[in-house]
This record gives sequence, C-alpha cells and structure tokens, in this order.
Amino acid sequence: NVSAIDEFKEDFYHKDLYELTAKAGLCVVIPCSFTNADDFTPKHIIWYKCERPKNCSGAPIIFHSNNKNSQPGFEGRVSRLEPDVSQKNCSIIINDLKESDSGFYQLRVTGQVNGKKNGFTFNQTVTVSVKGLKQKPTVMIPTLTEGQQATLTCTAPGLCSGSVPQITWTWRGAGGTESYITGNSTAFKTESLTDVTQRHVSTLTFNPSAEHHNTNVTCKIHFTGEMTTEKTSGLKVNITGVTTVRDSEALNLTCNVHSFPPSLIIWSKLGSNEKLHTDPGSANLVITNVTAGDAGQYVCTAKYMNKRLKDKVNVTVICEYTALDRIYFYCCPLAIMVTAFIFNVLKELLMTFQTPSSLHLTCWSRGSSSSTMLSFLIVYCESFRPQYICEHYQNKDLYMLDMQNQFISCIIFI
Repeated sequence: NVSAIDEFKEDFYHKDLYELTAKAGLCVVIPCSFTNADDFTPKHIIWYKCERPKNCSGAPIIFHSNNKNSQPGFEGRVSRLEPDVSQKNCSIIINDLKESDSGFYQLRVTGQVNGKKNGFTFNQTVTVSVKGLKQKPTVMIPTLTEGQQATLTCTAPGLCSGSVPQITWTWRGAGGTESYITGNSTAFKTESLTDVTQRHVSTLTFNPSAEHHNTNVTCKIHFTGEMTTEKTSGLKVNITGVTTVRDSEALNLTCNVHSFPPSLIIWSKLGSNEKLHTDPGSANLVITNVTAGDAGQYVCTAKYMNKRLKDKVNVTVICEYTALDRIYFYCCPLAIMVTAFIFNVLKELLMTFQTPSSLHLTCWSRGSSSSTMLSFLIVYCESFRPQYICEHYQNKDLYMLDMQNQFISCIIFI
C-alpha cells in the first residue's frame, strides 16, 4: 500500500540527529519516532548497521523487536526505550560501546496493511561515532579528621544500563607506591534512574590518620571491553593530637613519612634556624621539661629525592600556679622607684594568658581608709615567675596585690 508507506515520517530526520558522538565503554541513545497511515499497523522495528551511508543492502541486523537473531557482537547490548511498537517510538540504546561500533545505522519498520505483511526501510541513516573514553569518575571527599571514620564516594561516568563496571580504590603514599588502604570497607550500589539508565556508585569507608595526610587516593573504573578511566584526589587530614602541655611536663611530637628510600625528617621551630631533631623515615622530638618558652609552632620537613614536604603543629603551654607558690611583681609609682614584693598566694591560682592580648589585674593599697584602685599589666609569663608592672599609680606609696578574693585566669595561646 503505497499511500501508507509514503506517510512514514521519522523524527530523527532532523539534522541534529543525523550524527551522534559517544564514548567507548559507555552508551548511546538513538532517538527515533515515526508516523504512519491509519490502515498500516506497525508490528516490529529492525535496526541495521551499515558500512556506508545509504547502502545497507545485506547489512547485519543489530536489533529485531521479534527477538530474531542479531549480529553476535550486539547481542544483549541493544534495547528499546519503548517496548510497545504501537507507540511509534523506535528509539534504541546501545550499551558497552566499542570504537568498532562506529558506523551508519538504518531503521526498518514492518507491519500489516489490511491484514497483509508490509514494511518500509528508511533511506536516511544515523551516523554514530565512538571515541576513546575521556570522562573521569566523580570523587567526593568529605572533611577528614584523624581518628574519625569517613566515607569517600566514587561515581562512574555515564548513566548506562549495560554491564556493571568494576570500581577499585588504591592509595599512593609519599614513596609513590600504590597499595590498598588497610582497615577499610567498600560498598557498591547501582541506582536505577529509569528503565534504561543507571548510576553506579562505590564508597570507601576508613579511619583517617596522619599517615594519610598529603597522600593520594585513586578511584578506577573498569568497563567491559578493557575500557578504564580513573581519577586521583589528594587527601588532607586534620590532625587532632594532643598539642597542649603543662609546664614541667614532657612534649612528644612525632612525624612519619612512608617512602622508599626513607625520607629525611627534620623538626624545627618557627622563628629559629636550629634543627631540633633529624632522622630518616620517622622523627620524634622530645622536650622533657617544658616551659612557656617552648610554646610555638613546630615544623616537620620531609626531604625525599628532589621533593620537600612540610607540615606544622601549634603547641600550647599552660602555666599553673598553686597555693603558696610565690608571685613576683614590680610596682613603679611615678616611674621613679622600683620595689619588688614577694607575696604568698592564699588561693589556688591558674595562670594562663593570651598573647599579644593583655590582662589587667585589680589591686588596692592596705592601711588606707578608702581603697585606692590600681591596674597591673601582665608583661610575660615564666614558669613559676610571672612578672607584673604597675600601669597606673595614685601616689608615691607602695601597693601590694591582694589575691585573697581573686581568681585570675589567662592563657598562653600560640
């Protein structure tokens, strides 16, 4: 029936659908629809892969909606987006693409006109060009804190419903050697978005440590046909070790770098050119009797081949003063005479202060009918010997700091 055949129209005749570009390992959707005369009943759609455009004579079948044999290389890889032919949707999806899938694809629709078999092969072909895979997976890394469990997420590129890809995680330390992260657990899931689209996701859960800081983690996707893609991301771990010590206690700082040959580890203090400790592979800096002067920023430098890696840690020293410890202070009335007083603390006192901020103490003179208010300015803190300078004065009399009803608190914070 010529009238019925002449009324076929396919939507993919539009120019933007003549040529499609896809990536190896992923998938391609060939969108297609048709219309027909009222007396034609469509039954099946057939797709061919041609070597040349407009010359598909004898071309192999890659898809037949009647489940007839298709070319072996395409079996199981081609699906319809709409299984009901009466909807006139001839779109297909080809999964697990190979570069050899590049070529020209032609549609044929078969059916009946007045109970007799009929069909039509469209002259127009769709060009599919399959290129090498350049898309990388998407890796999501949360904020990492030492000792707190964290989960990394890797999502494969594409939303294809073909073969499930294999996803692996590897870790590369400072020495450049790849290995698997120990003490971890991985999970894989496939999320079905539609009947023909899926998202493939892998998660890696582990406990970050200082060992993982400034290292790289790689998520690698293995698709069917030996197609692979990967993405490498750097790890930054927030170190939460104890960096606050009390005066006279011991400070122990450890810096480790895993490499071969071993890296040279150097401990130094910011503002000083002195190398406090040097060792290959791992270096422990120990200060047995900490004083306020030991507070500051310490830098660990790792030298490996021609590379240099640095990390730092801030150390806080807390000065403590308990009952009957002696506090020395200086009062300077009229900026003329300097007199040192020694006063026994009658109450437990924790001495801490924050630099460069200043803490003002209130004091008053004894033996006076009306208290004379003064303000003392902290200059610095030495272990068990804090020094004060009287900032304000009222007369030439000498004043003492009354600690009986005071609890003074400040902090050395660096």
